[in-house]
Amino acid sequence: MRTHRFPHFSLTLLMVCALVVLMASCGSDETEEEVTPTQTTNSNRNRTDEYREAGRLEFPKLKSGTNIVLVHKTNDKHDPDGVNYAVEWDYEKKSARWTCYQLTKRTAEQHTSRYYGDPQYPADPDLPSSYYWDADYFYGSGFDHGHICPSADRLYSAEANYQTFYLTNMQPQYKNFNGSGHDGGIWLTMENQVRRWAPKNTSDTLYIVKGGTIDKVFLEGGAQDGVLMRIKDKLIVPKYFFVALLYKNSQGYRSLGLWFEHNNDIHGYDDLADYALTIDELEARTGIDFFCNLPDDTESQTERLLPLSAWGL
Repeated sequence: MRTHRFPHFSLTLLMVCALVVLMASCGSDETEEEVTPTQTTNSNRNRTDEYREAGRLEFPKLKSGTNIVLVHKTNDKHDPDGVNYAVEWDYEKKSARWTCYQLTKRTAEQHTSRYYGDPQYPADPDLPSSYYWDADYFYGSGFDHGHICPSADRLYSAEANYQTFYLTNMQPQYKNFNGSGHDGGIWLTMENQVRRWAPKNTSDTLYIVKGGTIDKVFLEGGAQDGVLMRIKDKLIVPKYFFVALLYKNSQGYRSLGLWFEHNNDIHGYDDLADYALTIDELEARTGIDFFCNLPDDTESQTERLLPLSAWGL
């Protein structure tokens, strides 16, 4: 290790330097809240030549290869771009890698009720039929149709709510995990809490990414398969589910990651803080680059912090 010597420093200056070092070492303290942008350089942002909407802040870094993006839009003008939510779909694995969307004061409004129709879970009209399975293998599997963008997050219009029932927005979930028909689902607990975080000011936005693991995950024991099983050797059942949140208000940004093991135990009364982690750690586990469209310095500072108190956890 190289040693630097500063023979002419005054005692006062040394004390100032020590204070700066101390503040830097406390950069991940949970009491820190919003991060204010200081510059605009962005080296890892999404290209927008193929998908114009990919430059929005809720979009993770897009993967190439066997992946397409499905951007679902509505005509209700609750979103400036008309965007309801978007999905990155792996057409080789025939599964979603993530769903992303925004919660704002306007999109949190309730003007309709939950969709009930026939079929209850329609095929996605934007997805070529060859990119999905030949049947809805959720039925009879013992797993719920687990919403990734929840129906209850999209009650601002009937069209927006209907789109949340597309099969591309579903991943198989155990009933006690999902909370369908139960009061003990940790996924339902998380969804209810996220809705409580919905902005009350028109200038604020909550950016959300959710999904179940369909690729390798990277934990302390090393790389492992993120797939729990396949229904009829086809439809992927994720081994873990994740949530990445970014809140923007007048003070700046704050972020939060959540990581859940997918099992049929009842954990709906658990403290969500027990599942919390930094976005940096969530990226390390999933291999997904969340919130890549932030300026580099803001992304770096925001994603290394875990300000639980700012989230009320």
